Amino acid sequence: MKAMILAAGRGERLRPLTDETPKPLIEVGARSLIGHHLHALAAGGFEDVVINVAYRGEQIVAALGDGSAWGLRLHYSREIPGELDTGGGIRQALPLLGEAPFALISADVFTDYDYARLQERHHADAHCVLVDNPEHHARGDFGLVDGRLVDRDPRLTYAGIGVFDPRRFAARDTQRFALSVVIREALAEGRASGEHHQGEWIDVGRPSALEAARRAAERG
Repeated sequence: MKAMILAAGRGERLRPLTDETPKPLIEVGARSLIGHHLHALAAGGFEDVVINVAYRGEQIVAALGDGSAWGLRLHYSREIPGELDTGGGIRQALPLLGEAPFALISADVFTDYDYARLQERHHADAHCVLVDNPEHHARGDFGLVDGRLVDRDPRLTYAGIGVFDPRRFAARDTQRFALSVVIREALAEGRASGEHHQGEWIDVGRPSALEAARRAAERG
């Protein structure tokens, strides 16, 4: 299975830190934010990782190189900043991802989730890792009933981690669309599953969250 890391965002809420450094390269302990994901993906048995880049994308490419530092093969999908949104960015990267289901990870999160779990066989078109609703997203995204995503009692939030069928993206005839549209469509058709991760998870979108992630990294 291949993996894709979404790393094209601007990181507006972390300015001025992100004025010169793209968010995925911000240091969180001994590694960059994206470095934690690459380390965990290699430990989880992944070999090929696609990374979409836009804002200061060449800095990311220069820092990560071909992935050999992690025992990985990295492939880059270059975008124009702000043009595609998350779903559109995935659609553009499909030639690099191939036709098999792929793991998807947001570079914006810090977590101890075991990425090896993503290698397990999932029968849904969209399999989402969920976490308890954080304070900044108290209304939540989904409910979870017997491993199925449901659109009621949204006590859980999409963690930015999942497994997706590329046909869901290839079938769309627009370039710019959000990942959430694909998840909601799969849910409506009964083709969305989920799991509840109760370990470490931080959405590194604000300075306070970045400091929390750094403290978590120090604890190991």
